[in-house]
Amino acid sequence: MKCPKCQSEESRVVDSRQAEDAIRRRRVCEQCGFRFTTFERIEEMPLLVIKKDDKREPFDRDKIINGLVRSAYKRPVSSEKIESIVSNVEQKIRHLDTNEIPTEKIGQFVMEQLAEVDDITYIRFASVYRSFKDVSELEELLKNITNK
Repeated sequence: MKCPKCQSEESRVVDSRQAEDAIRRRRVCEQCGFRFTTFERIEEMPLLVIKKDDKREPFDRDKIINGLVRSAYKRPVSSEKIESIVSNVEQKIRHLDTNEIPTEKIGQFVMEQLAEVDDITYIRFASVYRSFKDVSELEELLKNITNK
């Protein structure tokens, strides 16, 4: 690790601590004695989402957040709960053995989380995610919810 002051490559670690999503290391330069901090993060493979038309695009958690915010409009679902749902979904996706995931699978993960939070938000999200073709499909979903 190069010293930011003298550019020497001789430094030693004085202290290591776990930060939010990284390891924080305090270092001291062996040549000039300058103390500095570095952060180490795990480099994760980029996730790709397979759309319904087989196009692939990078995973974007903000898209899920936006969909949930729209579904939860005027409902008692806090922004913290939405953030928690998205974090849980992203964690599930990252634990899969692949870096490509279909949008259908992401939608299923979100709906599993929403089913425990708020029925109306769940129905709103499902109506967009499942693209109901007629009222009978919506009625079937409502029957499933009421029979919990």
